[in-house]
Amino acid sequence: MSTRNVTRAVARLPGSRLAGLRGYSLGLKLLSFALVFGAWEIAGRIPISLAFPPFSATAQALFDMTVDGTLLSAYGSTLKPLIIGVVISAVFGIACGIGMGLSRVFEWFTLPVFVILQAAPVAAVIPVLTYLYGIGLASKVAAVMIMAAPVIVLNSYKGIRSPDPSLIQMCRSFLGTPRQAIVKIIIPSASGMIFAGLRLGLGAGFIGVILAELLITPTGIGDLITYHRSIAEYPRMLASIASIIAFAALTITFMQKSEVLLRPETKER
Repeated sequence: MSTRNVTRAVARLPGSRLAGLRGYSLGLKLLSFALVFGAWEIAGRIPISLAFPPFSATAQALFDMTVDGTLLSAYGSTLKPLIIGVVISAVFGIACGIGMGLSRVFEWFTLPVFVILQAAPVAAVIPVLTYLYGIGLASKVAAVMIMAAPVIVLNSYKGIRSPDPSLIQMCRSFLGTPRQAIVKIIIPSASGMIFAGLRLGLGAGFIGVILAELLITPTGIGDLITYHRSIAEYPRMLASIASIIAFAALTITFMQKSEVLLRPETKER
């Protein structure tokens, strides 16, 4: 075998090993799903509760609701306030977090507000939103924002306040302006925390929109959960809950994968 062929064979070894590790990881994930769904099926057939159907019945209900368009119609109502609320929270939250991180005065005025909002029980605040904005779209968007905005603001703020001091000193030693330090050092170094805040804010937004649908107006997925619970259609109730959990998990995973495209340095981790 020539030296060139040996070199090529050696160069292929890390890739094959990486492929094997990825296949092993995928196998473990599939095994975990099989164990969870198997335990769910056994617990539903015992049964541990009349309101806890087996996995097979829930999966059949999910399939039926997908085919007849029930889930599609419900998601049309749920996603509208969710998207509006998350987009507004992202734009406002990142801008506010950056402002808090760069200005001590702005931080002094706004930081306690967002800390209180993050710790506040949202279920107790939603009736106030209903009184202020009624039972329409505005109150649901406000519920999403109350859940999502504090997380995005505080993560962005923490990222802006924790840049590498050596990079700041290097910028100053090369006569860099404060604007250049902010644009080229502080904000890029905070991008990891900002993206983490966006993912957490999106997850909180899902919680907010479902709480709004359960407590304000029974529409969308919240309406399916409430209605099927009231008529004891527990497989369809659990199918609705499982669908929104799966959809939220897939959306956040997609957002995490998108971060790799926007932040190439994450590929090395």
